[in-house]
Amino acid sequence: MTQKPTSIYDTGLDRNTANYVPLTPLTFIERTAYIYPDRVALIHGERRFTWLQTYGRCRRLASALKARGVGYGDTVSVILNNTPEMYECHFGVPAIGAVLNTINTRLDAESIAFILNHAEAKVLITDREYAHAVKQAIATAGREMLVIDVDDPEYRGPGDRLGSIDYEALLAEGSPDFIFEQPSDEWNAISLNYTSGTTGNPKGVVYHHRGAYLNAMSNIVSWGMAPHSTYLWTLPMFHCNGWCFAWTMAANAGTNVCLRRVDPRLIFDAIRNHEVTHYCGAPIVHSMLANAPAEWRKGINHKVSGLVAAAPPPAAVIEGMAKIGFDVTHVYGLTETYGPAAVCAKHEQWNGLPLAEQVVKNGRQGVRYHAQEAITVLDTETMEPVPWDNETMGEIMFRGNLVMKGYLKNPKATEESFRGGYYHTGDLAVMQPDGYVKIKDRSKDVIISGGENISSIEVEDVLYRHPAIMAAAVVAAPDEKWGEVPCAFLELREGASVTEEEMKQFCREHLAGFKVPKRFIFSELPKTSTGKIQKFVLREQARSSDSFE
Repeated sequence: MTQKPTSIYDTGLDRNTANYVPLTPLTFIERTAYIYPDRVALIHGERRFTWLQTYGRCRRLASALKARGVGYGDTVSVILNNTPEMYECHFGVPAIGAVLNTINTRLDAESIAFILNHAEAKVLITDREYAHAVKQAIATAGREMLVIDVDDPEYRGPGDRLGSIDYEALLAEGSPDFIFEQPSDEWNAISLNYTSGTTGNPKGVVYHHRGAYLNAMSNIVSWGMAPHSTYLWTLPMFHCNGWCFAWTMAANAGTNVCLRRVDPRLIFDAIRNHEVTHYCGAPIVHSMLANAPAEWRKGINHKVSGLVAAAPPPAAVIEGMAKIGFDVTHVYGLTETYGPAAVCAKHEQWNGLPLAEQVVKNGRQGVRYHAQEAITVLDTETMEPVPWDNETMGEIMFRGNLVMKGYLKNPKATEESFRGGYYHTGDLAVMQPDGYVKIKDRSKDVIISGGENISSIEVEDVLYRHPAIMAAAVVAAPDEKWGEVPCAFLELREGASVTEEEMKQFCREHLAGFKVPKRFIFSELPKTSTGKIQKFVLREQARSSDSFE
């Protein structure tokens, strides 16, 4: 056993309650409610809550759940939109040591049932809009749970109440003076997020209080958010806890503007009416805004900043946002890294470059977040760094506090993902000479045609340059001669038209011949609720003989 080195600084300097407190984002809302009790915390339709009111509602939620037997290590699952209730769950649930499990609202009953059982949910809080799927899921899961209904005044559609109590009635049972229970260890779980599960069952990603605290703070510092920013919830709060922005906005003492669904006109209206300064979204969200009618943007004269992530953003999207005056920053991460854990940090001298060159630089995955220890590109087998030559491909890997605790009940997958002391993302990339990471493809999305590797992202970037294209996805299709060839799925802008031959000719002007898609399919692309294009669906279509007869 190796003996710990000693020094003159060791004696009497042990940590104690006076000089050490486990990190947790729960402290953010306590501080903000204390300093800025009357500032508006949440806006949703006609509803307004100050920070003091929001803190009180979170305390009521915690108190009521604890009185019903919920406590340390229990899972509270929620199926909610971006509403005040969803925001309050991010504080009220972990305030009693329980773990918040936010479930994708687009999942089918079978997937929801799997998650409820795998997570051993003790409570389910659900919006009435999803009653049909949730009712089936509860029956399929067959487990005893306290079911709580949320009846949002902004929702006027169908949906039965399924629970034994309404959310507001539950809050009435609780005390606004309840004292948050701080975690005894910052390594304790705070939330559980499930991956998309495109192959087999989804994996449960466990976040700890320390990582949630640090990423919430990193969002402010790495993005340069001013205090009291106004944040529009275009990104689902169920996705990586809204990239930890649920906790970020409490630390920022800003204002949350809720939005039940993504609609470009509603987004522009909210930005104008509430002077929104910040929002986040997948490339498709930004593309919708860039291509919306100019009159929808009238009256927006203040600076608006956006974060773009999910799939690598096409250059055309970044360029389109720049043209309408929105300041977009690219971030990169995964569910396993609390959302964004890398940022394409900008340099002032880039502003003097032509727009096309700015777009190229701003479209990279970049460098580590402030609270992350490392993002790097390593050879997957040797675990050695690749040269900074913009050519040698390796796998993007993360290391640091913004990496998950592990996969729930899946030690094998956890061990594999942490092999060699780094988290393996499965994304292939190069290191550029300035030390910025540039993604090339997901390992499963690389198309190997006649022995040549084709980056689907490279081909998609070209497709997005065509004025008729709203969204593009390129996948491998089987081919007798070449093994596999690129197949492009294209979603056109409203009112636009283009032929397959025209697209082939356009691609030939910008790509080597073997990279030009052999087939173009025009249709609306399948997307997740966060705007990610579901390539696994398209890969299945591309494999089917019907598509390529």
